[in-house]
Amino acid sequence: MSQITPITMPKFGLAMTEGKVALWSKPEGAEIKVGDELADIETTKITNAYESPVRGNLRRHVAPEGEDLPVGALIAVVADAGVPDAEIDAFIAQFQASFAIKGGDVAAAPPEPKTMQAGAWTIRYLETGEGQDGTPILLIHGFGGDLNNWLFTQPALSERHRVIAIDLPGHGGSTKQMDSGDLSTLAGAVVSLMKALDLPACHLVGHSLGGAVALQVALDEPGRVAAVTLLAPAGMGGPINHAFIQGFITSGRHKQLQPVLELLFADPTLVSRDMAEEVLRFKRLDGAEQALQRIADASFDGDRQRISLREQAAALGAVPVQVIWGEKDQILPPGADLPGGWTLHTLPDTGHMPHMERSAEVNRLILDFTAG
Repeated sequence: MSQITPITMPKFGLAMTEGKVALWSKPEGAEIKVGDELADIETTKITNAYESPVRGNLRRHVAPEGEDLPVGALIAVVADAGVPDAEIDAFIAQFQASFAIKGGDVAAAPPEPKTMQAGAWTIRYLETGEGQDGTPILLIHGFGGDLNNWLFTQPALSERHRVIAIDLPGHGGSTKQMDSGDLSTLAGAVVSLMKALDLPACHLVGHSLGGAVALQVALDEPGRVAAVTLLAPAGMGGPINHAFIQGFITSGRHKQLQPVLELLFADPTLVSRDMAEEVLRFKRLDGAEQALQRIADASFDGDRQRISLREQAAALGAVPVQVIWGEKDQILPPGADLPGGWTLHTLPDTGHMPHMERSAEVNRLILDFTAG
């Protein structure tokens, strides 16, 4: 049975315990290679494409579409075409029996976010990958997000790097009371946390408004920044989807918020009810809606961005920058005039959340960039 390879329910995010195959992308009998999309895996957070970790013949779909299964459960079998069906059957039976005896994929409890006083700010953060040798990575979410936006990113990066995902002021579990929601305030809070954690020079990864924050940190404290990855970044001037910003702030019920969140993705079916309810829980926290409005007023003017760091960012010099943008972004359309020397990757069939819609590809780009 050495020629038979099991494909198991993957773990997307540190807290994922189960998922289901929403749709098989490859039929039984298909020849597959590493990186081919095998199936859409649905979790309580989002549906994500699962890429094959191996090459070979997809001999058997073990998991039916729509059935909830624990992480680590057998969902498919890959084997050479010459392996008899009887050996495939025996392998599946042996795997299932062993998995049942072990009680599923029993794993250590996922790390929990912490809060820290950093200067004037109380900042919530989640740290993983302690002890890894790679350059530390700091993840900065976008407008209305929180550290959970990186659930498909942080585990993969943590295999090589110390990774810290934060909640910006006005978001998640961080301070909601803000005198100003401008970019300097947000960047100053990030720098305060870096100092409080005694971080060496980091690779900053910023999404949307978090991209502008990452650039401002690099401009203010270049010695603390080794490199920058920007995902669908704000801060280059140009248009912004004002209907999304205001809809996000003012929507108080699931039916109002659902179509607003769908604008974030090229495939709107990725937005689950659980995702919308989670956002609403955050928005109901004391001071959250007011903080979001303050940040929006400082960052956006109707359908235009107030922030343009292009000329300043062009002078970053030794700090390398890569940009990852979805071609179908409806919030910050690609096409901004980027400084020379920056590396741009555009992803087809991808909206404003490339790290959720194309997580495997985005993770590879970040890891390759940090290794370079």
